[in-house]
Amino acid sequence: MKKNEIYEGFELGPIRPPSEAHSLLLRITRNCPWNKCKFCGLYKGKRFSIRPVSHIKQDIDRVRNHIDKIHAVVQKSPIGKNPNISALLAETPRTEQMVFQVAHNWFRGGMKSIFLQDANSLIIKPDDLVEILNHVRDRFPQVERITSYARSHTIARISDEDMARFASAGLNRIHIGMESAADGVLDFVKKGVDKQTHIKAGQRVKQAGIELSEYFMPGLGGRENSRANALETADAVNRINPDFIRIRTLAVPDSSDLATDVREGRFTKLNDVETAQELLLFLENLEGITSTLKSDHILNLFQEVEGVLPQDKSTMIAPIKKFLAMPPEKQMLYRVGRRTGVFSNLNDLNHPDLVRQAEAAGLGYGVTPDTVDEFTDKMIKQFI
Repeated sequence: MKKNEIYEGFELGPIRPPSEAHSLLLRITRNCPWNKCKFCGLYKGKRFSIRPVSHIKQDIDRVRNHIDKIHAVVQKSPIGKNPNISALLAETPRTEQMVFQVAHNWFRGGMKSIFLQDANSLIIKPDDLVEILNHVRDRFPQVERITSYARSHTIARISDEDMARFASAGLNRIHIGMESAADGVLDFVKKGVDKQTHIKAGQRVKQAGIELSEYFMPGLGGRENSRANALETADAVNRINPDFIRIRTLAVPDSSDLATDVREGRFTKLNDVETAQELLLFLENLEGITSTLKSDHILNLFQEVEGVLPQDKSTMIAPIKKFLAMPPEKQMLYRVGRRTGVFSNLNDLNHPDLVRQAEAAGLGYGVTPDTVDEFTDKMIKQFI
């Protein structure tokens, strides 16, 4: 048996979407098969590999085993008394304790959803993915949602027939990191895809009856291509009509290739005000779609910019316009409050206690109009 065919235990990948916080995480692949995007340092220096189907099925079976034990303890517990999960954990062999914790957390979350890790699990052979999905459904028939990340380049090469097979086997949501649909931006950041491929892939997911989340990254074009980043991405989204549009404001890790471009003057990073202007332009140009827009990430300046198109468009645009109309001093206060965790939305400026906390944070960090951009960049990097 080859070394990579030896089962070395239950595996967890490094990332999941915020919307999968209560999901069971099943690692199908390790790391990213592309791994060239300039803005991403998550998988740099790490080799991509595909886990054997038998290993994944063992992970699933081990979780099922612990779920059954937890369920038995809960069933035996007297009404009104908490089940003795700690005792069950103490009885669990050390080699099984991580799997037990995974199973218990999922049990507490309701066991409704599963997320397939890592960056692009749809790259595996279609027959293998169907086998995994069928095993999941066999062992956990109560699951309502199975989700995966995928690259547009990968999906565009999958046949409609195989996409339909995935849907029939239970894959019912896919997250695609579009980031941008401006070809110049995509080329510069080495995304490995173009606008037309983004559109083709998104439409293919929708045609298969699978829910689609597309991610937009305000700021990815830098100051040089901000307008194109907003307009071209809005046009692609309009032609796809994804179920969800998720906002992920650009952050530039120091270890990323894009950080080198910043230092050497090839890329000018937007500040919060410029990013807000780009986001507003993007939203204003979303037309003829029925997507749900989510701002479910701490990197975003406006947590409240969420809603369903077209009916909530004006409501989503309103706080951005309000922020842009503020004097620079008030914009700086909000930026400091948001980046230090004092504010969650623009309405927090109406709460005197929160305002005082934000003012104190600004003083404590020595933030001035000349240093606020540097300060917010530093704070954002803590959340990457």
